[in-house]
Amino acid sequence: MRKKNTTVDKISRFFTKELMLWNLDKNHRNMPWKGEKDPYKIWLSEVMLQQTRVSQGLEYYNRFIAAFPTILALAEAADEKVVKMWEGLGYYSRCRNLLHTARFISYELGGIFPQDYHQIIQLKGVGPYTAAAIASFAYNQPYAVLDGNVFRVISRFFGIDTPIDTNAGKKEFEELAQALLDKIRPGLYNQAIMDFGATVCKPATPNCGSCLLAKKCAAFLNGQVNQLPVKSKTITKKKRWFTYFIFHCKGYLAIRQRRQKDIWQGLNEFYLFESERAIHWTTAHVKEWLEEQLAIESAEVKSISPSVVQQLTHQQISGQFIHIELASIPVSLKSLDWIQEKQMSEFAFPRLINGYLEAIPNKKTS
Repeated sequence: MRKKNTTVDKISRFFTKELMLWNLDKNHRNMPWKGEKDPYKIWLSEVMLQQTRVSQGLEYYNRFIAAFPTILALAEAADEKVVKMWEGLGYYSRCRNLLHTARFISYELGGIFPQDYHQIIQLKGVGPYTAAAIASFAYNQPYAVLDGNVFRVISRFFGIDTPIDTNAGKKEFEELAQALLDKIRPGLYNQAIMDFGATVCKPATPNCGSCLLAKKCAAFLNGQVNQLPVKSKTITKKKRWFTYFIFHCKGYLAIRQRRQKDIWQGLNEFYLFESERAIHWTTAHVKEWLEEQLAIESAEVKSISPSVVQQLTHQQISGQFIHIELASIPVSLKSLDWIQEKQMSEFAFPRLINGYLEAIPNKKTS
């Protein structure tokens, strides 16, 4: 894992440069507020997208702009009309804060939106992320945004496992995000990193195989993509779906120890991909996943097991095992522990894995 620091060193400069090049050449994510300089429209879009999917927020944004094209129009609108248009978005405190702030700017500030980050963040309902977005997008001020996409991209690239929901984590990520910011084009950079997290460095199925940052990405090189970022307060799931990829290469296979604070801590496992729901794996799907996630272009899918289930006290784990034969160990898997297959009995595994292995004829792993 790369040492944590917030200095703009060589790898940091590589990150910012490549991200901006990606934005110029490959970022085709179009939304009506991209490139927008009107602080009112930027503010409206950011408030709407809090706790809301982009696909849903887009529809509401277009309706609001049509009904209230200026901040004064919103300020003068009846509460009931605005709340009715907000209906379905939920988190109605956002709507109330929106009206309060629109009227404050219209009637107390002469209709002029604050033009400085420190003034913007004082507005009701505006936090550090929204203030940074408005300041950088509307006024090109050097403030880095830090949302879920940015946390994920930075955590993975720099291999940071400090929980993002702790004060220490927030401070560390804030400092690093600010250090990485393109100070000349902060608005463009902020949009780029958010779009990159939304389209390439996605939560569950990132496109690591075609990612221009992968060659220096700590998570990719250390096989940690699906483990980062880390949260200290995890919601206990009643049902979980684990797919274990059992990688074989010339008599060796890959394992690693579970170190995170979760079930089976300290035990070993194969390469794990946890999904939000059951996946119907086919040979073609496996090969596509291997190429996209691990940049493995040549692999033989030996077998795909049926699902097996283990009931824990508070969770039900459904596991599936996919055997992969490799001609050589790829860069994305070199950080795993490659052991001889005959050494398997020397390592401790969860009952789910042991049960599967014992069910294989002759107790072989292939």
